[in-house]
Amino acid sequence: MILSRRTILQLISVIGGSAGFKLLGVSSARAGDNDWRHGLSLFGELRYPPEFKHFDYVDPDAPRGGRVRMYGIGTFDSLNPYTFKGAVGGLVSWTFDSLMEQSLDEASAEYGLVAEAAKHPDDFSQVSFRLRKQAQFHDGTPMTPEDVIWTLQALKESHPQYAFYYKNVTMAEQTGEREVTFVFSEKGNRELPNITGQLPVLSKKWWTGKKPDGTERDIKATTLEAPLGSGPYKLSDVKPGRSITVKRVKNYWAQDLPVQKGKNNFEEITMIYFRDQIVAFEAFKGDQFDWRRENSSKNWATGYNFPAVKRGAVVQEEITLKNPHSMQCFAFNTRRSKFSDPRLRLAFNYAFDFEWSNANLFYGQYRRTTSYFAGSELAASGLPQADELAILNEFKGQIPDEVFSGEYRNPENNSPQDRRKNLRQAAKLLKAAGWTAGKDRVLVNAKGEKLEVEFLLVSPLFERIVLPYTEQLQRLGVKSKVRTVDSAQYGRRTQNFDFDIIVTGWGQSLSPGNEQREYWGSAAADRPGSQNYTGIKNAVIDRLIDIVIYAKDRGELVAATRALDRVLLWNQYVVPMWHIPYARTARWNRFGRPDKLPDYAIGFPQIWWWDDAKAKKVKSG
Repeated sequence: MILSRRTILQLISVIGGSAGFKLLGVSSARAGDNDWRHGLSLFGELRYPPEFKHFDYVDPDAPRGGRVRMYGIGTFDSLNPYTFKGAVGGLVSWTFDSLMEQSLDEASAEYGLVAEAAKHPDDFSQVSFRLRKQAQFHDGTPMTPEDVIWTLQALKESHPQYAFYYKNVTMAEQTGEREVTFVFSEKGNRELPNITGQLPVLSKKWWTGKKPDGTERDIKATTLEAPLGSGPYKLSDVKPGRSITVKRVKNYWAQDLPVQKGKNNFEEITMIYFRDQIVAFEAFKGDQFDWRRENSSKNWATGYNFPAVKRGAVVQEEITLKNPHSMQCFAFNTRRSKFSDPRLRLAFNYAFDFEWSNANLFYGQYRRTTSYFAGSELAASGLPQADELAILNEFKGQIPDEVFSGEYRNPENNSPQDRRKNLRQAAKLLKAAGWTAGKDRVLVNAKGEKLEVEFLLVSPLFERIVLPYTEQLQRLGVKSKVRTVDSAQYGRRTQNFDFDIIVTGWGQSLSPGNEQREYWGSAAADRPGSQNYTGIKNAVIDRLIDIVIYAKDRGELVAATRALDRVLLWNQYVVPMWHIPYARTARWNRFGRPDKLPDYAIGFPQIWWWDDAKAKKVKSG
């Protein structure tokens, strides 16, 4: 899976909310002939031909102007998104362009932005990009192969996330006047050309130059100096810790390219920061910002009854996308010995009463998640068959026997009898894992260590969900507590794996690949800042990830992903939570949008626009 540039930056900055759309790609429209082409795609032919004028999901004649206000949680102390240090302000990524631009209505495609064309051989051992003559930074200086080469090296040195993401890119060299070639450490890794296409292009001259005060700039350091960008927006106003505003670049070099036509229509975009989601929701009701993706079922069911909704000034809309549903879950930190036994982890699943929570807390809005790739053909179901079974048979005796004998299902609590039965089963599993009742009714192991767990949260909204769960665990003799911290502290603690259990999730796409190493690979388990939150170190899972990455066709990819899904599930690394088959959105009714949104992203605010008539009606109301 290829992470979009903005998604990478969001993940790195540890700003709350969804990771956003993630692009998965493998290769070119017709891999293997090493010809220059205008785009790269996973599933064969590109949707858009070389001469396309604009994406189908935009309005090329959309009006420009107006302002949109978005929101963030917590604070920020840096405008440098390329360092491991500090909390990065939102919208900064909007000021940079990358080699290629993702398509939002294809599951795995990207088209030339800074690069007008790309090519690679059929063994995927390298990829070349030819830069556009007109590509330039905001100060008018051209983007060059030297900038691209420097960017790769600088990012790998400045942030472990980038070092891991681009670890298979071993060399970059200029191979023509406007051409740069990246050489890979391995052959057959079909995603590497597309991963490289996501590289932002930074100005070597600016980053290696001096600040106005005469001191040297350092890409590894935090800074509140606005970096020199090249994208459709430019930083215009920064109030440290409070808000960031970007303004549309009037003479943006790429504004008439097919990949940018009809996009970036707002004159200004501002991100305003709030302490937590509760405060942010009150601010939204008070018209302090314009757009909200609602993550609280309670708010969605009961919170939108204020006057602006009743008079139509605020619009609620459920938008269905075609992406797989993420695995939102309670994730165990298996680096801590108390979570090392899968029987204990399974006991925690038996103690979680999803059905009660869905009925009493979520207003029946959710479905229980039973796959890391829910809602797609990639999800394991039934018993393994055919190609999937052939893959799994290689690891018989090294993976749980249940992988072959049963379909993964979460415990269900449809009656009081079910609840009592599941708690009894949880108690049996805990005992089998070596935990017995101590003098104060708290479970202890053979060393006399108490079974104490802490749920680390970043939002007080989740407390109402976790506290009933801890009550169930207390009944089993598990001493449980909840700690809610601010976003900055939460970011530091999760980056350094300083937690027992967190609420988290992993977004997936229709084409998993190299990012699975980041999620579950042994090499990522102890690397600060990785998304292997659970600390998985499992040789079989490493091997399954490689089979996914090196799949030669769609059928092999599906079989390998299902096998990986099944092994992850039966190892009980998490307690699965829930998902909904749509995105819950709310907005002040000031905006227009294309008649048909893309299949894989809402596209706000990139492809939306300011609507004067609606805005006047909202104001007059």
